[in-house]
Amino acid sequence: MSLPADLYYSEEHEWVKVEGDKVRIGITEFAQSELGDVVFVELPEVGDEVEADEPFGSVESVKTVSELYAPVSGKVVEINEDLDDSPEFVNESPYDKAWMIVIEPDGKPDLNHLMSADAYEKMVNEEE
Repeated sequence: MSLPADLYYSEEHEWVKVEGDKVRIGITEFAQSELGDVVFVELPEVGDEVEADEPFGSVESVKTVSELYAPVSGKVVEINEDLDDSPEFVNESPYDKAWMIVIEPDGKPDLNHLMSADAYEKMVNEEE
């Protein structure tokens, strides 16, 4: 399992990349492998507010529909429109091409509840 060390990870299998005063969010390689072939991604609109630990969209695969949970609160300032036409990017490139949204957090984002790559890998291995 590939886990970039510079990212933070949530218990709901989202990853977070801090980029200055913004955070980029996607789902992990483990999450996409559990979903199977992704056929549709529903994301919020630019300008929408998202709340930490609340759903902000969903991923539909041939097996199921899974909600996406925001790891931090804030305003959506960018969405990955490429996923409209190419939802398979979630399976092919979960950390690069398949980022989902960029959030401008309400103040300094609280990342204390998120995990390092090592801690996330340990959690996933315990789930299997």
